[in-house]
Amino acid sequence: VQLQASGGGLVQAGGSLRLSCAASGTSFSMNGMGWYRRAPGKQRELVAFVDQGGSTNYADSVKGRFTLSGDDAKNTVALQMNSLKPEDTAVYYCNLRGRTRGPRPENVNAWGMGTQVTVSS
Repeated sequence: VQLQASGGGLVQAGGSLRLSCAASGTSFSMNGMGWYRRAPGKQRELVAFVDQGGSTNYADSVKGRFTLSGDDAKNTVALQMNSLKPEDTAVYYCNLRGRTRGPRPENVNAWGMGTQVTVSS
């Protein structure tokens, strides 16, 4: 399974950005998909993740500002980020968890390459 992420860039505080991620490759069933981020000098942290039941978990720091949306049929997920703050500056990583289909199913925990989001004050 491969993940192709797009979006990101440089924006002033208070601005908006949209990240998109599309999954492709081996046939699989998806258990969940979302975004993590790693800020300079910090560990990777959850931003938003939607599970197969449609429940979305957001980091407290982004609640009310970020919205995660997904299209199961297209295996895509998008993160709309509004009211961005300098502390949102990080590399954002798309993540997908699932299971391949076929005679020998395997667990999938795929990561995208990461896309830089920089918020200037």
